Amino acid sequence: MPRWNWWAELRRSSHRERVHHYTRFSLYFIGLQELLLIVAMLVREHEGADAWAVVSVALLGCLHTGSLVVCIRHSLARYLGAGPLPVRPLAWGLGLTLALNALVGWAVAVEALGDTSVVLAMYATMFYAGPVSLALSLPRAAELYAVPAVASVVALGAQRPSWTGVLAVTAATAAAGAIMGGIFRVSGWTLRVLDQVNAAREIEARLAVAEERLRFGRDLHDVLGRNLSVIALKSELAAQLTRRGSPQALDQLAEVQRIARDSQREIREMVRGYREADLAAELAGARGVLSAAGIRCRVVGEETVAARLPAGVRSALGWVVREGATNVLRHSSASRCSVRLRLPDDEAVVELTMENDGVPAAPGGPAGSGLAGLRERLAGQGGSLSVEQTGGMFRLTARIPVEWDEMAAGSGTVETAERARR
Repeated sequence: MPRWNWWAELRRSSHRERVHHYTRFSLYFIGLQELLLIVAMLVREHEGADAWAVVSVALLGCLHTGSLVVCIRHSLARYLGAGPLPVRPLAWGLGLTLALNALVGWAVAVEALGDTSVVLAMYATMFYAGPVSLALSLPRAAELYAVPAVASVVALGAQRPSWTGVLAVTAATAAAGAIMGGIFRVSGWTLRVLDQVNAAREIEARLAVAEERLRFGRDLHDVLGRNLSVIALKSELAAQLTRRGSPQALDQLAEVQRIARDSQREIREMVRGYREADLAAELAGARGVLSAAGIRCRVVGEETVAARLPAGVRSALGWVVREGATNVLRHSSASRCSVRLRLPDDEAVVELTMENDGVPAAPGGPAGSGLAGLRERLAGQGGSLSVEQTGGMFRLTARIPVEWDEMAAGSGTVETAERARR
């Protein structure tokens, strides 16, 4: 049995990639509609038409439609900045458009096709405007489109020699080209905006990491800068006193030793504070970062549960929120994210659930060092971490046992903890 690898790849793709596939194949389908219109017109006019004319127009129409599909592919890549100017596909498309116009006009003139078949010339010209509007700037696209448009007006106007008929044909050709070019241009513009939003989201995630590194660097400078300066001065003074044989040198060395130990303690406290994430701060930070990235973020149970949890539990859950928000930004095209913090009634545990959409359907779920590190951190608190991925939704659930007496100590009374549990 054949394996539908392309379908599996499509299901595993992100929302951005799916929009790209949908738009690209929609434009291909629009190009293929030209062939359907040509065939429908030839079937309608086949009575009284010469067989050679019908076959010739049909074959040339197939070639023209194929060239349009190739043109659309290269022109869209050019518009999105992923390819060079498709000179050869545009030239082939222009040549086949002019050839189809000439063939249809000549066949109608020698009465090998019916008079109404002359609109086939406008079909070819109209569909050629689509890829041209993507590959070139609008002024250049209008100039290139004018070449087959004039040929189409000549072919159509030959059957309507009056000025009124020529003006009507000219207006119809220009309007059809403008509409078709606008459809293609707007479709390409939509993909370009989508790519820019995705790039901005990735840049924002990297900036958040860089900002955190700068904050740590500033804190480290504030803690060590002054103490190292004092140590340098005290050491220099102790060296001078030693050369003079002064007993005060020992006092200065003892002061240097004390300052060094204080600096070591302050560094440990700073690193400990950096490593211990605060749940309330992480929830507020995740909500702000996700909202700035255009992701609707909803937090439930923050005020009623978070403040009453022990410090160790709050720190562990804060890391879950931090890692979960990072995964949403980096590994999904989410439009919404929800965070629920609750205390189930049947067991003495706290449960935090993060759920977001926009995740490609990949069997087994994503795996990485971040989630492995979270499992180790939660295991130290006796907790667990589970991951569930279904239907484009990703759910991260952390469960940590909580001692109610410890919660009561943090909140003031046992009754308060029991109310939080209920």
